[in-house]
Amino acid sequence: MSKRNMQVVLRQAVPGLGKPGEVVSVRPGYARNYLFPRQMAVRLTPGLLKEQQMRREQEAARKLAEKQQAENYKKALETIGRFVIRKKVGEKDLLFGQVTASDIAEVVLATSGLDIDRRNVLLDEEIKKTGVYLVQVKLHPEVTATLRIQVTPE
Repeated sequence: MSKRNMQVVLRQAVPGLGKPGEVVSVRPGYARNYLFPRQMAVRLTPGLLKEQQMRREQEAARKLAEKQQAENYKKALETIGRFVIRKKVGEKDLLFGQVTASDIAEVVLATSGLDIDRRNVLLDEEIKKTGVYLVQVKLHPEVTATLRIQVTPE
């Protein structure tokens, strides 16, 4: 029996070993008796290694393209400058209710045509009065745009 480890590529997450697509070194018996029969891993071959490298390069290119698109969205949103939301107002410029992240997402879609997720709108404070507010919108894990929201009476 060989005491040397063998290289395998995981097809699914294995607790304590790794995530799908990772190349890990395991004992031959563990691979032969546990990983291979359950189709959790395959033996590493030169062709598979090349395929893994191509997959990583494609993933990196896709992530770079997503970040570039987020940068373009940020530039477009900040070029527009100000988004106007009209709400019913009571005494002392207090709103009936408040401006929510959904309201901001809707006005951005209506004004710019860019569909942003309401969960990515970061409100530092509750907007309950008329005025101009700065709101952060997370477009990508590394790209955040700052919008000027003007709340006016209906």
